[in-house]
Amino acid sequence: MMLFILNSGLNMAWSQEHPAQESTQSVETHENSPEPAEAFNPGDFIFDHIKDAHEWHLATIGHTHVTIPLPVIVYSKNNGFNVFMSGKFKHGHAEYKGFRIETSGAKKGKIVDTAGGYVLDLSITKNIAAMIFGFCVIMLIFLTVGKAYHRNPVSAPSGLQSWVEPIIIFLRDDVIKPSVGPSYERYTPYLLTLFFFIWINNILGLIPIPPAGANLTGNIAVTMVLAIFTFLITNISANRNYWKHTLNTPGVPLWLKLPIPIMPLVEVLGVFSKPLVLMIRLFANITAGHIVVMGFITLIYIFAQMSAGLAYGVSLISIAFNVFITFLELLIAFIQAFIFTFLTSIYIGLAIAEDHHEEKKEHA
Repeated sequence: MMLFILNSGLNMAWSQEHPAQESTQSVETHENSPEPAEAFNPGDFIFDHIKDAHEWHLATIGHTHVTIPLPVIVYSKNNGFNVFMSGKFKHGHAEYKGFRIETSGAKKGKIVDTAGGYVLDLSITKNIAAMIFGFCVIMLIFLTVGKAYHRNPVSAPSGLQSWVEPIIIFLRDDVIKPSVGPSYERYTPYLLTLFFFIWINNILGLIPIPPAGANLTGNIAVTMVLAIFTFLITNISANRNYWKHTLNTPGVPLWLKLPIPIMPLVEVLGVFSKPLVLMIRLFANITAGHIVVMGFITLIYIFAQMSAGLAYGVSLISIAFNVFITFLELLIAFIQAFIFTFLTSIYIGLAIAEDHHEEKKEHA
Protein backbone atom coordinates (compact mmCIF):
# COMPACT_ATOMS: atom_id res chain seq x y z
CA MET A 1 0.00 0.00 0.00
CA MET A 2 2.84 2.40 0.85
CA LEU A 3 4.32 1.81 -2.63
CA PHE A 4 1.11 2.98 -4.29
CA ILE A 5 0.86 6.07 -2.07
CA LEU A 6 4.52 6.77 -2.88
CA ASN A 7 3.67 6.39 -6.56
CA SER A 8 0.94 9.02 -6.25
CA GLY A 9 3.06 11.45 -4.28
CA LEU A 10 6.19 11.18 -6.40
CA ASN A 11 4.24 11.47 -9.63
CA MET A 12 2.93 14.81 -8.36
CA ALA A 13 6.38 16.01 -7.31
CA TRP A 14 8.23 14.93 -10.45
CA SER A 15 5.83 16.35 -12.99
CA GLN A 16 5.29 19.89 -11.78
CA GLU A 17 7.14 21.40 -14.75
CA HIS A 18 7.68 20.34 -18.38
CA PRO A 19 10.22 17.50 -18.08
CA ALA A 20 10.70 17.02 -21.83
CA GLN A 21 12.35 20.42 -22.04
CA GLU A 22 14.73 20.23 -19.09
CA SER A 23 18.14 18.72 -18.27
CA THR A 24 21.02 19.49 -15.92
CA GLN A 25 24.44 18.27 -14.88
CA SER A 26 24.68 14.90 -13.12
CA VAL A 27 21.98 14.87 -10.43
CA GLU A 28 22.42 18.56 -9.75
CA THR A 29 20.13 21.56 -9.42
CA HIS A 30 19.90 24.52 -11.73
CA GLU A 31 18.14 27.76 -10.87
CA ASN A 32 16.31 29.69 -13.51
CA SER A 33 15.68 33.38 -13.28
CA PRO A 34 12.22 34.11 -11.84
CA GLU A 35 9.54 34.22 -14.50
CA PRO A 36 5.90 35.27 -14.31
CA ALA A 37 3.71 32.38 -13.19
CA GLU A 38 1.84 30.78 -16.06
CA ALA A 39 -1.65 29.34 -15.89
CA PHE A 40 -1.65 25.63 -15.20
CA ASN A 41 -2.11 23.62 -18.40
CA PRO A 42 -3.37 20.06 -17.67
CA GLY A 43 -2.62 18.87 -21.22
CA ASP A 44 1.04 19.93 -21.09
CA PHE A 45 1.35 18.53 -17.57
CA ILE A 46 0.10 15.08 -18.60
CA PHE A 47 1.79 14.70 -21.96
CA ASP A 48 5.15 16.04 -20.75
CA HIS A 49 5.01 13.30 -18.13
CA ILE A 50 4.34 10.39 -20.50
CA LYS A 51 6.53 11.34 -23.46
CA ASP A 52 10.24 10.66 -23.91
CA ALA A 53 12.92 13.16 -22.86
CA HIS A 54 16.67 13.77 -22.94
CA GLU A 55 16.84 13.93 -19.14
CA TRP A 56 15.24 12.37 -16.08
CA HIS A 57 13.24 14.99 -14.23
CA LEU A 58 13.05 14.33 -10.48
CA ALA A 59 11.39 17.36 -8.93
CA THR A 60 10.84 21.09 -9.18
CA ILE A 61 11.28 23.17 -6.03
CA GLY A 62 10.32 26.74 -6.73
CA HIS A 63 12.41 27.70 -9.76
CA THR A 64 14.97 24.95 -9.11
CA HIS A 65 14.81 21.83 -11.27
CA VAL A 66 16.39 18.62 -9.97
CA THR A 67 17.21 16.33 -12.88
CA ILE A 68 19.50 13.53 -14.01
CA PRO A 69 21.17 14.28 -17.38
CA LEU A 70 21.46 11.58 -20.03
CA PRO A 71 24.04 11.11 -22.81
CA VAL A 72 23.40 13.02 -26.04
CA ILE A 73 24.80 11.36 -29.17
CA VAL A 74 24.11 13.42 -32.29
CA TYR A 75 25.42 13.94 -35.80
CA SER A 76 24.74 16.66 -38.33
CA LYS A 77 26.47 17.71 -41.54
CA ASN A 78 27.21 21.15 -40.11
CA ASN A 79 28.53 20.13 -36.67
CA GLY A 80 29.72 16.56 -37.18
CA PHE A 81 29.52 13.79 -34.57
CA ASN A 82 29.21 14.89 -30.94
CA VAL A 83 28.79 13.17 -27.58
CA PHE A 84 27.98 15.13 -24.41
CA MET A 85 25.56 15.20 -21.47
CA SER A 86 22.13 16.77 -21.88
CA GLY A 87 22.85 19.14 -18.98
CA LYS A 88 24.77 21.31 -21.45
CA PHE A 89 21.43 22.51 -22.79
CA LYS A 90 20.52 24.01 -19.38
CA HIS A 91 16.82 23.18 -19.43
CA GLY A 92 16.49 24.08 -23.10
CA HIS A 93 17.75 27.63 -22.52
CA ALA A 94 21.22 27.12 -24.01
CA GLU A 95 22.85 25.90 -27.21
CA TYR A 96 25.85 23.59 -27.25
CA LYS A 97 28.16 22.75 -30.15
CA GLY A 98 25.58 23.99 -32.64
CA PHE A 99 22.68 21.98 -31.19
CA ARG A 100 19.71 22.90 -29.03
CA ILE A 101 16.48 21.36 -27.74
CA GLU A 102 13.43 22.70 -29.55
CA THR A 103 10.96 24.20 -27.07
CA SER A 104 7.96 24.71 -29.35
CA GLY A 105 6.35 23.57 -32.57
CA ALA A 106 6.21 20.12 -34.14
CA LYS A 107 9.77 19.29 -33.00
CA LYS A 108 9.24 20.29 -29.38
CA GLY A 109 11.57 18.31 -27.11
CA LYS A 110 13.79 17.15 -30.01
CA ILE A 111 17.42 18.12 -30.65
CA VAL A 112 17.86 20.34 -33.71
CA ASP A 113 20.79 21.89 -35.56
CA THR A 114 20.85 25.65 -34.95
CA ALA A 115 22.03 26.16 -38.54
CA GLY A 116 19.27 23.96 -39.94
CA GLY A 117 19.60 20.59 -41.61
CA TYR A 118 19.03 16.98 -40.65
CA VAL A 119 20.13 15.71 -37.23
CA LEU A 120 20.82 12.03 -36.59
CA ASP A 121 19.92 11.57 -32.92
CA LEU A 122 21.26 8.40 -31.27
CA SER A 123 20.97 9.77 -27.74
CA ILE A 124 20.24 7.67 -24.65
CA THR A 125 16.83 9.11 -23.83
CA LYS A 126 14.69 8.33 -20.79
CA ASN A 127 12.89 5.47 -22.54
CA ILE A 128 16.12 3.95 -23.82
CA ALA A 129 17.69 4.14 -20.36
CA ALA A 130 14.57 2.49 -18.92
CA MET A 131 14.73 -0.24 -21.59
CA ILE A 132 18.39 -0.96 -20.75
CA PHE A 133 17.48 -1.16 -17.08
CA GLY A 134 14.53 -3.46 -17.86
CA PHE A 135 16.82 -5.68 -19.93
CA CYS A 136 19.24 -5.91 -16.99
CA VAL A 137 16.38 -6.84 -14.63
CA ILE A 138 15.19 -9.58 -17.01
CA MET A 139 18.72 -10.95 -17.44
CA LEU A 140 19.30 -10.90 -13.68
CA ILE A 141 16.07 -12.81 -13.03
CA PHE A 142 16.62 -15.53 -15.61
CA LEU A 143 20.36 -15.95 -15.11
CA THR A 144 19.69 -16.38 -11.40
CA VAL A 145 16.92 -18.91 -12.04
CA GLY A 146 19.04 -20.72 -14.66
CA LYS A 147 21.99 -21.07 -12.29
CA ALA A 148 19.69 -22.38 -9.57
CA TYR A 149 18.37 -25.09 -11.92
CA HIS A 150 21.91 -25.93 -12.98
CA ARG A 151 22.99 -26.44 -9.35
CA ASN A 152 19.90 -28.46 -8.36
CA PRO A 153 18.27 -29.87 -11.52
CA VAL A 154 15.95 -32.32 -9.72
CA SER A 155 15.07 -30.47 -6.52
CA ALA A 156 11.82 -28.58 -6.00
CA PRO A 157 12.00 -24.91 -7.00
CA SER A 158 12.46 -22.35 -4.26
CA GLY A 159 12.87 -18.62 -3.95
CA LEU A 160 12.76 -16.82 -7.27
CA GLN A 161 12.32 -20.14 -9.10
CA SER A 162 9.00 -20.76 -7.37
CA TRP A 163 7.70 -17.45 -8.76
CA VAL A 164 8.99 -17.78 -12.31
CA GLU A 165 8.42 -21.49 -13.01
CA PRO A 166 4.58 -21.49 -12.65
CA ILE A 167 4.32 -18.57 -15.08
CA ILE A 168 6.56 -20.27 -17.64
CA ILE A 169 4.71 -23.58 -17.34
CA PHE A 170 1.34 -21.82 -17.61
CA LEU A 171 2.38 -19.98 -20.77
CA ARG A 172 3.98 -23.05 -22.32
CA ASP A 173 1.23 -25.58 -21.58
CA ASP A 174 -1.92 -23.42 -21.68
CA VAL A 175 -1.06 -20.72 -24.20
CA ILE A 176 1.83 -21.55 -26.53
CA LYS A 177 1.42 -25.29 -27.00
CA PRO A 178 -2.36 -25.27 -27.78
CA SER A 179 -2.06 -22.21 -30.04
CA VAL A 180 1.09 -23.01 -32.00
CA GLY A 181 0.73 -26.79 -32.22
CA PRO A 182 3.35 -29.57 -32.45
CA SER A 183 6.15 -27.13 -33.39
CA TYR A 184 5.62 -25.03 -30.25
CA GLU A 185 9.14 -25.64 -28.87
CA ARG A 186 10.68 -23.75 -31.77
CA TYR A 187 8.77 -20.56 -30.93
CA THR A 188 8.62 -20.83 -27.12
CA PRO A 189 11.84 -18.83 -26.45
CA TYR A 190 10.58 -15.86 -28.48
CA LEU A 191 7.09 -15.94 -26.97
CA LEU A 192 8.39 -16.18 -23.40
CA THR A 193 10.83 -13.32 -24.05
CA LEU A 194 7.99 -11.27 -25.51
CA PHE A 195 5.79 -11.84 -22.48
CA PHE A 196 8.39 -11.09 -19.82
CA PHE A 197 9.76 -8.05 -21.69
CA ILE A 198 6.30 -6.47 -21.86
CA TRP A 199 5.20 -7.51 -18.37
CA ILE A 200 8.33 -6.45 -16.50
CA ASN A 201 8.57 -3.13 -18.32
CA ASN A 202 4.86 -2.51 -17.69
CA ILE A 203 5.49 -2.96 -13.97
CA LEU A 204 8.66 -0.85 -13.98
CA GLY A 205 6.67 1.93 -15.62
CA LEU A 206 4.47 2.08 -12.50
CA ILE A 207 7.41 2.66 -10.14
CA PRO A 208 8.19 6.39 -10.17
CA ILE A 209 11.82 6.02 -9.12
CA PRO A 210 14.57 6.26 -11.80
CA PRO A 211 15.70 4.24 -13.65
CA ALA A 212 12.12 2.94 -13.57
CA GLY A 213 9.06 5.10 -14.16
CA ALA A 214 9.39 5.67 -17.91
CA ASN A 215 6.44 5.15 -20.24
CA LEU A 216 8.35 2.54 -22.27
CA THR A 217 5.55 0.20 -23.37
CA GLY A 218 3.36 3.27 -23.90
CA ASN A 219 5.78 4.42 -26.60
CA ILE A 220 4.42 3.48 -30.01
CA ALA A 221 7.93 3.03 -31.43
CA VAL A 222 8.58 0.24 -28.91
CA THR A 223 5.26 -1.52 -29.53
CA MET A 224 5.82 -1.14 -33.28
CA VAL A 225 9.16 -2.98 -33.09
CA LEU A 226 7.55 -5.80 -31.09
CA ALA A 227 4.74 -6.02 -33.67
CA ILE A 228 7.28 -6.06 -36.53
CA PHE A 229 9.09 -9.01 -34.90
CA THR A 230 5.79 -10.87 -34.69
CA PHE A 231 4.97 -9.96 -38.31
CA LEU A 232 8.35 -11.20 -39.61
CA ILE A 233 8.39 -14.42 -37.59
CA THR A 234 4.80 -15.24 -38.54
CA ASN A 235 5.20 -14.66 -42.28
CA ILE A 236 8.69 -16.13 -42.63
CA SER A 237 7.51 -19.29 -40.86
CA ALA A 238 4.26 -19.47 -42.85
CA ASN A 239 3.81 -22.60 -44.96
CA ARG A 240 2.25 -23.12 -48.40
CA ASN A 241 -1.16 -23.82 -46.90
CA TYR A 242 -1.21 -20.41 -45.18
CA TRP A 243 -0.44 -18.50 -48.37
CA LYS A 244 -2.91 -20.60 -50.35
CA HIS A 245 -5.72 -19.69 -47.97
CA THR A 246 -4.58 -16.05 -48.01
CA LEU A 247 -4.33 -15.58 -51.77
CA ASN A 248 -6.90 -18.10 -52.96
CA THR A 249 -9.23 -18.93 -50.10
CA PRO A 250 -10.95 -22.32 -50.67
CA GLY A 251 -14.74 -22.42 -50.51
CA VAL A 252 -15.18 -18.75 -51.45
CA PRO A 253 -17.39 -18.01 -54.50
CA LEU A 254 -15.45 -17.22 -57.66
CA TRP A 255 -17.17 -13.86 -58.06
CA LEU A 256 -15.43 -12.71 -54.85
CA LYS A 257 -12.06 -13.49 -56.45
CA LEU A 258 -12.55 -12.48 -60.08
CA PRO A 259 -12.51 -10.07 -61.82
CA ILE A 260 -11.99 -7.98 -58.67
CA PRO A 261 -9.98 -9.94 -56.07
CA ILE A 262 -12.08 -8.85 -53.11
CA MET A 263 -11.33 -11.76 -50.78
CA PRO A 264 -7.58 -11.92 -51.56
CA LEU A 265 -7.35 -8.19 -50.84
CA VAL A 266 -9.20 -8.64 -47.54
CA GLU A 267 -6.92 -11.53 -46.54
CA VAL A 268 -3.73 -9.66 -47.49
CA LEU A 269 -4.99 -6.65 -45.56
CA GLY A 270 -5.46 -8.94 -42.57
CA VAL A 271 -1.81 -10.01 -42.76
CA PHE A 272 -0.79 -6.41 -42.07
CA SER A 273 -3.66 -5.43 -39.78
CA LYS A 274 -2.93 -8.16 -37.22
CA PRO A 275 0.46 -6.77 -36.07
CA LEU A 276 -0.96 -3.25 -36.39
CA VAL A 277 -3.68 -4.12 -33.89
CA LEU A 278 -1.08 -5.61 -31.54
CA MET A 279 0.95 -2.41 -31.73
CA ILE A 280 -1.96 -0.05 -31.10
CA ARG A 281 -3.61 -2.14 -28.37
CA LEU A 282 -0.50 -2.26 -26.15
CA PHE A 283 0.41 1.38 -26.80
CA ALA A 284 -3.13 2.66 -26.18
CA ASN A 285 -3.83 0.70 -23.01
CA ILE A 286 -0.56 1.51 -21.26
CA THR A 287 -0.65 5.17 -22.28
CA ALA A 288 -4.29 5.46 -21.22
CA GLY A 289 -3.41 4.15 -17.77
CA HIS A 290 -0.70 6.79 -17.30
CA ILE A 291 -3.05 9.51 -18.56
CA VAL A 292 -5.78 8.50 -16.10
CA VAL A 293 -3.32 8.55 -13.18
CA MET A 294 -1.97 11.97 -14.17
CA GLY A 295 -5.50 13.19 -14.80
CA PHE A 296 -6.43 12.63 -11.15
CA ILE A 297 -3.28 14.46 -10.08
CA THR A 298 -4.07 17.46 -12.26
CA LEU A 299 -7.35 17.88 -10.36
CA ILE A 300 -5.32 19.00 -7.35
CA TYR A 301 -3.64 21.79 -9.30
CA ILE A 302 -6.84 22.83 -11.02
CA PHE A 303 -8.70 23.21 -7.71
CA ALA A 304 -5.62 24.84 -6.12
CA GLN A 305 -6.08 27.74 -8.52
CA MET A 306 -9.51 28.25 -6.99
CA SER A 307 -8.79 27.66 -3.32
CA ALA A 308 -6.00 26.10 -1.25
CA GLY A 309 -8.54 24.48 1.10
CA LEU A 310 -10.43 23.01 -1.83
CA ALA A 311 -7.17 21.61 -3.20
CA TYR A 312 -6.44 19.82 0.10
CA GLY A 313 -9.91 18.27 0.08
CA VAL A 314 -9.64 17.15 -3.54
CA SER A 315 -6.14 15.77 -2.94
CA LEU A 316 -7.51 13.10 -0.57
CA ILE A 317 -9.99 11.91 -3.21
CA SER A 318 -7.37 12.17 -5.97
CA ILE A 319 -4.80 10.08 -4.12
CA ALA A 320 -7.43 7.48 -3.19
CA PHE A 321 -8.44 7.10 -6.85
CA ASN A 322 -4.76 7.09 -7.81
CA VAL A 323 -4.09 4.15 -5.49
CA PHE A 324 -7.09 2.29 -6.96
CA ILE A 325 -5.95 2.95 -10.55
CA THR A 326 -2.41 1.81 -9.69
CA PHE A 327 -3.77 -1.53 -8.43
CA LEU A 328 -5.78 -1.78 -11.63
CA GLU A 329 -2.67 -0.95 -13.66
CA LEU A 330 -0.85 -3.89 -12.06
CA LEU A 331 -3.56 -6.18 -13.41
CA ILE A 332 -3.49 -4.46 -16.82
CA ALA A 333 0.31 -4.83 -16.92
CA PHE A 334 -0.10 -8.63 -16.83
CA ILE A 335 -3.18 -8.76 -19.07
CA GLN A 336 -1.59 -6.72 -21.85
CA ALA A 337 1.55 -8.87 -21.82
CA PHE A 338 -0.62 -11.99 -21.87
CA ILE A 339 -2.82 -10.75 -24.74
CA PHE A 340 0.16 -9.75 -26.88
CA THR A 341 1.77 -13.16 -26.33
CA PHE A 342 -1.48 -15.08 -26.77
CA LEU A 343 -2.40 -13.39 -30.06
CA THR A 344 1.15 -13.79 -31.36
CA SER A 345 0.93 -17.52 -30.56
CA ILE A 346 -2.36 -17.77 -32.47
CA TYR A 347 -0.95 -15.92 -35.50
CA ILE A 348 2.08 -18.21 -35.62
CA GLY A 349 -0.12 -21.29 -35.15
CA LEU A 350 -2.37 -20.26 -38.06
CA ALA A 351 0.66 -19.58 -40.26
CA ILE A 352 2.24 -23.01 -39.73
CA ALA A 353 -0.93 -25.12 -39.48
CA GLU A 354 -1.18 -27.94 -42.01
CA ASP A 355 -4.24 -28.62 -44.16
CA HIS A 356 -5.65 -31.84 -42.68
CA HIS A 357 -7.72 -32.54 -45.82
CA GLU A 358 -4.56 -32.57 -47.95
CA GLU A 359 -2.78 -34.75 -45.38
CA LYS A 360 -5.60 -37.32 -45.60
CA LYS A 361 -5.40 -37.34 -49.40
CA GLU A 362 -1.61 -37.88 -49.28
CA HIS A 363 -1.97 -40.77 -46.86
CA ALA A 364 -4.73 -42.28 -48.99
